[in-house]
Amino acid sequence: MKRIDTKLMGIDQGEAVLFSEYEQGGDMWTGRGDRMRRQLVRFTERFSSPPAVHCSLSMWDIDSATNGRVEVSAEEITEGGFQVVFRTWDDTRIARARVRWMAIGEVENEDDWQLY
Repeated sequence: MKRIDTKLMGIDQGEAVLFSEYEQGGDMWTGRGDRMRRQLVRFTERFSSPPAVHCSLSMWDIDSATNGRVEVSAEEITEGGFQVVFRTWDDTRIARARVRWMAIGEVENEDDWQLY
């Protein structure tokens, strides 16, 4: 469990188009090559420490002739952002995908200050 010891909690959220490959015959659509995509997401403001990040698919366009195999996760989470990672495998063919994300964590108060 992530415990947040603060009077101020920040929530940032957004949406990102991860890829759209069916028109160009990209690897996700043809089922060949690299079957993973990463996209850097930057928070609108920095958190005090790495926040908890949740990702979910908000849209996917998938070939109905194959099984839908998808994994979406947040990796390399820092105070300033994270990597959305989308993976598929085997014969799954995906034309395009979009993800929504939400980050919750501590933020600094303008009255906070540190003695050095």
